[in-house]
Amino acid sequence: MSTTPPSTRRGDGPSNGPAPAAIEARGLRRRFGSFTAVDGLDLVVPRGSVYGLLGPNGAGKSTVVRMLTTLLRPTAGEARVMGHDLRREPHRVRSAIGVAGQYASVDENLTGAENMLLFARLTGLSRPDCRTRADELLTAFDLTGAARKQVRGYSGGMRRRLDLAVSLVAAPPLVFLDEPTTGLDPRTREQMWDVVTDLVARGTTVLLTTQYLAEADRLADRIGIIDHGCMIAEGTADELKDRVGSSTLTLTFASTADEDRGVRLVTEIMGRGAPVQRTAGRVHVLLAAGTSAAATDVLVALRGQEIAPVAVSVDRPSLDSVFLALTRHDPEPDTQEAPASRTGTEENA
Repeated sequence: MSTTPPSTRRGDGPSNGPAPAAIEARGLRRRFGSFTAVDGLDLVVPRGSVYGLLGPNGAGKSTVVRMLTTLLRPTAGEARVMGHDLRREPHRVRSAIGVAGQYASVDENLTGAENMLLFARLTGLSRPDCRTRADELLTAFDLTGAARKQVRGYSGGMRRRLDLAVSLVAAPPLVFLDEPTTGLDPRTREQMWDVVTDLVARGTTVLLTTQYLAEADRLADRIGIIDHGCMIAEGTADELKDRVGSSTLTLTFASTADEDRGVRLVTEIMGRGAPVQRTAGRVHVLLAAGTSAAATDVLVALRGQEIAPVAVSVDRPSLDSVFLALTRHDPEPDTQEAPASRTGTEENA
């Protein structure tokens, strides 16, 4: 994808000294009347990374995005986005970000090319630069063939790609993707994942909310899980899995004799109370949360005794199981998080 180098992007700010985080929020709160949608959220997103924000329906994900993109004023707390104060410099924040939400922001009565030119003009680009930038992004998102067609005739995946393309017209250093692949078929979702991966490889920072936990597992460098407006867990996908779930080491041996010896050795290493099961010629060893290194100890010991399993696998807990354990909710789509009767009510800090 052709994008402007990070050093010349709009909104990056001065380059003297170490760059601040792309997003730094402390005590972020948003209330609608007596309903608290976001309650004292702390968040740090390093530049050049993908941060996945997960949570059950109504947890506060979209409200967080709306605050950080200046669409909602926080009731309390403070935040800096690309080095700019969210409250005092909202215009600078807006110049440094791109936003692609759950619903397309493009005009379906215009063609893809017309939408690109419209957004380019709104960012202040000259007419020649508008056409150049539009052509670059239409090519990058594989939309050249549909550029002269009305958007109303686009498929869902094409609309979503166009929506992301227009959010990148100004080459923002930070992009917010609010459930960008909701409703897309698996193939189109994979294409969008490739687009996000390419963006980050070129220096863009991405904050991603998603209902697809596999999406966060694949794309996000760090993941924050929020529930009832509060951050309840944060870390890499592996850290979250180690914290919550247990892994299972499965060993398959060539003979019953090797299996018997293997079980005795595993019991010695793990302790007599270790959960070891034998089923259908396989030995299953349950590794407690945070002790996945024990699998290596078992394999080293087996090799030392010249006991060679013919097959070894370690099944780690999925991000779905982590999500369920932390929130007691199944993953589901996010919707408007504030009660409809209160969305227009804003309390001052």
